[in-house]
Amino acid sequence: MKKIELEIVALSHSITQTHSYAVVLGEVNGLRRLPIVIGGFEAQAIAVALEHMHPSRPLTHDLMKNFMNAFNVELMEIVINDLQEGIFFSKLVCVSEHDTVEIDSRTSDALALAVRFGCPIYTYDNILESAGILMEDTGKKKKTELEVEEPVAAAGSTGSAAPREDLSNMSLEELQTLLTEVLEQEDYIRAIAIRDELNKRK
Repeated sequence: MKKIELEIVALSHSITQTHSYAVVLGEVNGLRRLPIVIGGFEAQAIAVALEHMHPSRPLTHDLMKNFMNAFNVELMEIVINDLQEGIFFSKLVCVSEHDTVEIDSRTSDALALAVRFGCPIYTYDNILESAGILMEDTGKKKKTELEVEEPVAAAGSTGSAAPREDLSNMSLEELQTLLTEVLEQEDYIRAIAIRDELNKRK
């Protein structure tokens, strides 16, 4: 079966499930999109890596990458290889000096590791056909940065999310202070929204 390469194009709050996020995968050189619902912790893990943020201590997926690197195991690719009753199944294709091993994984964890290793993400045409969405070609230039919609407080965060409208009314000094606070709370998804607002002011 032919593999189709995907890339992460957006990370947004899930409309269908409370306290969940949707990571949207886009077909490379194609118009199909594959939305996958994930938890807040996994969304944060993906966002941290995509936005090149550096937590003070390794997150779980950073630890996994460090562990694999220590034993000379490379993640070559991840494959979203099955879809059963709305649940996506994935595998990690790992290579060591003497062997290639496929490891079963939750799709959210596989994506968080793929971003850290910079490895390709694949799926099969039948999965894209059954769960994908065909986007119209508007001719717009594809975004190169992660698109984060409706940022909310990540799992474990005690702070409530500040909507984008509130951020636009804050001064640069207030935004910098808030950014420091949410980074201390390890609410990286909210931090991305604040950082984007700061970048707009520059």
